[in-house]
Amino acid sequence: MTVPGLLIVISGPSGTGKGTICKSLLKRRPDIFLSVSATTRLPRAGETDGKEYHFKDKTDFEAMLARDEFLEWAPVYDNYYGTPKTPVDEALAQGRDVLLEIDIKGALKVKQKAPDGIYIFVIPPSMEALRARITGRGTDSMEVITKRLGKSMEELSHLHEYNYVVVNDILEEAVDKVECIIVAESSRTNRYRIQRDAGPEAPLLADKLS
Repeated sequence: MTVPGLLIVISGPSGTGKGTICKSLLKRRPDIFLSVSATTRLPRAGETDGKEYHFKDKTDFEAMLARDEFLEWAPVYDNYYGTPKTPVDEALAQGRDVLLEIDIKGALKVKQKAPDGIYIFVIPPSMEALRARITGRGTDSMEVITKRLGKSMEELSHLHEYNYVVVNDILEEAVDKVECIIVAESSRTNRYRIQRDAGPEAPLLADKLS
């Protein structure tokens, strides 16, 4: 039997560069399945259904909610956002590793349903670096920047609810660390059992322990 893939959840405060880490990781590891969220907001210019998001109307989204088809979901202003379960479950069953890049609240909701996933928390090298990244966007007022920094401090308090922390100082090194985590987790002994009763030509390692 195929050993199920790993569920890899990456999140962290805004401005830590988690999205950039995920994009770089997928370039190195195109075999990893990227989970695409569903939303009821309208597509923006250049966005494609199924790539940036699965675009749904509210009736369809609420029907999916009624059928318990989301790993996590949340209302954001006048729209819904959520992570559909079926594509994730199918990819994992096929032995593919699955990557979720979601916010901290969403990640902790996923952890309640999938506690065996790999939860990676991305942080900046310092608060000064985080401030520089947020202010470097050049689009926000000081009031907005102050609120974002305050929210980031609150979000950092969730660090110990994750399995791993990755400091994103130098991007390539941060991606290296995430790759090392994936390799180590895929080699854990509790993912396998010895096939004792098969013939001499059978593989030594069998399906994942349940």
